[in-house]
Amino acid sequence: MNVSSLLLAGGRWRCFPLPLGSSLFQTLHNSCCRKESTAPEKIIPHVDFSDETAKESGKTFDKLFSSEQQASILHVLNTASNKELEAFKLLRGKKSLNIVEHRKKFGPFQNLESLMNVPLFHYKITIQVCNSILNPETGGKKKKLQESRILRKLIKPEIGRERVKAVNSIVSIVSGTRRLAWAHLDRKLAVLDWQQTEYCQLMKGSYLSSVYLEEITSIISKMPKADLYVLEKTGPSFQNPSLFPVLLHFHMAEAMLYALLNVTFAQDGRHQVLSMNRSAVGKHFELMIGDIRTSGKEVVKQLLSESVLKDEPRVFFPPEKIVRYRQMFSSTEHNRVEELYDSLLQAIAFYELAVFNTES
Repeated sequence: MNVSSLLLAGGRWRCFPLPLGSSLFQTLHNSCCRKESTAPEKIIPHVDFSDETAKESGKTFDKLFSSEQQASILHVLNTASNKELEAFKLLRGKKSLNIVEHRKKFGPFQNLESLMNVPLFHYKITIQVCNSILNPETGGKKKKLQESRILRKLIKPEIGRERVKAVNSIVSIVSGTRRLAWAHLDRKLAVLDWQQTEYCQLMKGSYLSSVYLEEITSIISKMPKADLYVLEKTGPSFQNPSLFPVLLHFHMAEAMLYALLNVTFAQDGRHQVLSMNRSAVGKHFELMIGDIRTSGKEVVKQLLSESVLKDEPRVFFPPEKIVRYRQMFSSTEHNRVEELYDSLLQAIAFYELAVFNTES
């Protein structure tokens, strides 16, 4: 009986009959049907860092950390719960669990280099963990980071957090298509000045830059001085071509305000003019319905009433000016002068969100 076999000849596989009893057949058969080896597996011994490697690394730990520091780190590693260990950024996830499990299985850590016996802890990580235990990220630092994130979402361009916190007075400016309004408030939320001015002619004609320069310069001359000037950041969508003239007007007015109010920018590069997110102000006063911001008229009306009726009102209107402000509000109540309302609300929101940070 012959068996067909495949052999390589001249670089190609060819099939030819192979006698059943041939030595070649027997060799192939033995090769294919060989029994599994019963020889014992070669055992690789576990390398414990408590030997020569640990001795070398132990010297390094002694150079990096004093005996008092090592004792403090070991106290944390040997007593902290899993949740307490996770408070350290580098010990979140499996690392904290591995420490607790290793501690239960082998007892407390005797030295810092023994931490390298824990899974996921090599030499570099061990050093970093020891440093993080000695210098944890404090709550104050976390708060500062959180406040910086809030400021980035709230105002543009970015300026130093410390500078925002130290502000003593601001002028909040809201520009519309027919008028521009501003509110001057100090850090006690006292309304020092609050008014509006008409500039209807800007939306007529060919939007000449010279006309905008003359008109905005005239308006700025009436504004009080302040540490910062806060503009409302808004504008119609580019997707609606019919609103392009309005968009052009807003951008030209904004550019003029930035250029004319940033009087020292060329010398020191410090921004005095900021733009504040309109929607953020709306959310702060619960004026948003979806993406639409409703009128702030009723909120302003309530603030004016509280300034008279409450001993500690949210906003303080000086007694010598409260009558004039109430009269001004009454005269515009039927016309819904949104720029006037919005300038006051934006100033309050700036202090409460950016300076005092009353919301997280």
